[in-house]
Amino acid sequence: MQTTLYGIKNCDTIKKARRYLDAIGVEYIFHDYRVDGVDAGLVGKWVKQHGWETVLNKRGTTWRKLDDSIKEATTEKNAAELLCEYPAMIKRPILVRGDDVTIGFSEKTYASIFDQLSAQ
Repeated sequence: MQTTLYGIKNCDTIKKARRYLDAIGVEYIFHDYRVDGVDAGLVGKWVKQHGWETVLNKRGTTWRKLDDSIKEATTEKNAAELLCEYPAMIKRPILVRGDDVTIGFSEKTYASIFDQLSAQ
């Protein structure tokens, strides 16, 4: 099953996730939002599965610099479009294996995902 890691190359959390995957020998495709863009349908799927408030990174400077009127108007209905316009606001990393989507990085979560695979 294909594993894809979505994010931005220079993000520290992405670097941690990539080091972890490399260390345990997981083959994956890295998709950089800034270089490769991001598909509204895919972001919409993530929003539907996890909720827009989970997918949207409100801690980053891109969100903080947005006009307050845009922030206040952000809803589930327009979040995917906004995230495609400003991909730096997508929480990182997003790990996709088949239909399974994991948002954010923690060694414990990744260990659980990949330990399950080795047990199969």
